[in-house]
Amino acid sequence: MNSKKAIVLPKFRKIFEQIGENIKLARKRRKLTTEQVSERAGIHRATLYRIEKGDPSVALGLYFNVFRVLNLQDDFLKLGVDDEYGRKLQDLNLL
Repeated sequence: MNSKKAIVLPKFRKIFEQIGENIKLARKRRKLTTEQVSERAGIHRATLYRIEKGDPSVALGLYFNVFRVLNLQDDFLKLGVDDEYGRKLQDLNLL
């Protein structure tokens, strides 16, 4: 099986880095260790480290598992929820 590395432009990489930082802060606020979170999420500590650094090559499902452990799973529902651009395009086609 051939896997391809995710290509993320530098200006968008900052978004992943911010998500990673948010996860790290949420973990620390809950006073959870990396070992506790990684064990509960079913991932290796090195993978959690990559997530907290905002590595875009980590599978989205693993990000979700960490969000779930931190009780932030509902935040995933907010991804792409307000598709203002898509609604404008749709409205243009209705005219």
